[in-house]
Amino acid sequence: MVLTTIADGVLDVAQGIYDTGADLFGDTTIRLGVTGLARSGKTVFITSLVANLLDQGRMPHLLAASEGRIAAAYLQPQPDDTVPRFDYEAHMGALTGNPPSWPDSTRAVSELRVSLRVKPNGLLAGLQGPRTVHLDIIDYPGEWLLDLGLLDQSYDEWSASVLSRLEKRDSAADFRAVLAPVDGGGKLDEVQAKTLAAAFTEYLHAARAAGYYDCTPGRFLLPGDLAGSPVLTFAPLPPGDAPRRSLRREMARRFEAYKSQVVRPFFRDHFARIDRQVVLVDALGAIHNGPAAVEDMRAAMSEILAAFRPGRNAFLSQLFRGKRVEKILFAATKADHLHHSQHARLTAIMEALTRDARDRARFAGADTQALALAALRATTEETVQHDGSPLDVVRGTLLENGKQAAFYPGALPDDPAHILSPAANGAQDWLDGDYKVMRFAPAPLTLRPGDGPPHIRLDRAAQFLFGDRL
Repeated sequence: MVLTTIADGVLDVAQGIYDTGADLFGDTTIRLGVTGLARSGKTVFITSLVANLLDQGRMPHLLAASEGRIAAAYLQPQPDDTVPRFDYEAHMGALTGNPPSWPDSTRAVSELRVSLRVKPNGLLAGLQGPRTVHLDIIDYPGEWLLDLGLLDQSYDEWSASVLSRLEKRDSAADFRAVLAPVDGGGKLDEVQAKTLAAAFTEYLHAARAAGYYDCTPGRFLLPGDLAGSPVLTFAPLPPGDAPRRSLRREMARRFEAYKSQVVRPFFRDHFARIDRQVVLVDALGAIHNGPAAVEDMRAAMSEILAAFRPGRNAFLSQLFRGKRVEKILFAATKADHLHHSQHARLTAIMEALTRDARDRARFAGADTQALALAALRATTEETVQHDGSPLDVVRGTLLENGKQAAFYPGALPDDPAHILSPAANGAQDWLDGDYKVMRFAPAPLTLRPGDGPPHIRLDRAAQFLFGDRL
């Protein structure tokens, strides 16, 4: 373990030297990580962001675009030949189809490079020609990000943490029944190990469907080509003896293999090279699922930030410490499910949810922001009469039946404490609110030349994340 840590540090230094030299003596490269918790809309975010960088008519708050300094924008082959390409064309085709549909969700790491020819500004604008800025967008599942917290845990620590949470969850009843007769100190039985792992995997899927976010290990949910391998055939066990060739000893060995063969390579090859990051969160979905889901999401975001290495990417720090995440944006998605009069409340709730995480990042030197946005606007706004009073609603096409409907999700509180306090205190339900969600289909798109897809505050997100480098 010590040798592995030293080797990873050497690789970080080498990568820092390479990246710093490339930026000093060539084009500017920004590696933007995009991740999110379940159903947060990562694929739509990246697709709309790329489309709005290629055609900047709807990006007034991205200053380089509004000032007319982006002379050209185009897609280029990505620099990492072993990473799958983000299938922008297929995803954009789904959103612009007839009828339009939501693209498939993120299931593995993918990458896309958008290159911008940017004219300089300031005093030297007349003396310099346009320069090239490469935006390398790295898309990866949020479930994999939460796995980074496993690196600091032993198998016994992880098992104790997981089992303590399962005691209070109905979705874990089947796994608890499978686990109850198991003797972890007994001889390893591979059939029993597979049965336990399968039951634990079913629980993770049920927990995610119920709105929980602490669903690690993430590859149990998105196994890819690791499906059925021993590295994904383990489960938490109660504490006890672990003699040689016992079930508990083998489960602990596979847990360590998962960290060394799955989690560490992801950190080294992808995550550790990111210098700007956006974390997308379906905060409205969590509020709808109740106080327990909100508290679970708050804890998950705190764990997410603990996985980052926030700080300034000064010249020497890049050389000797590797890349640092300079900016982190926590974005509450699906803002188009609310009337704009409630967007400030959603932003305030997002700021409160991420307060601890953002304070730690700022202390380390990183810049952070919370924002409510919609990468693709699927609704329009209306004011209707309800019981003799005006009511602000949104109207869209329902995903389940294709019918048009006006929707009022309920009023978010002015004070975020009305959401966070019941969640932190273990409340089962909201006492003074009924918050609903509706699944809308994407609206048909008719784009004018030069315009990208309609959105809410995507340009502000872009300005925060990389506008300073344009």
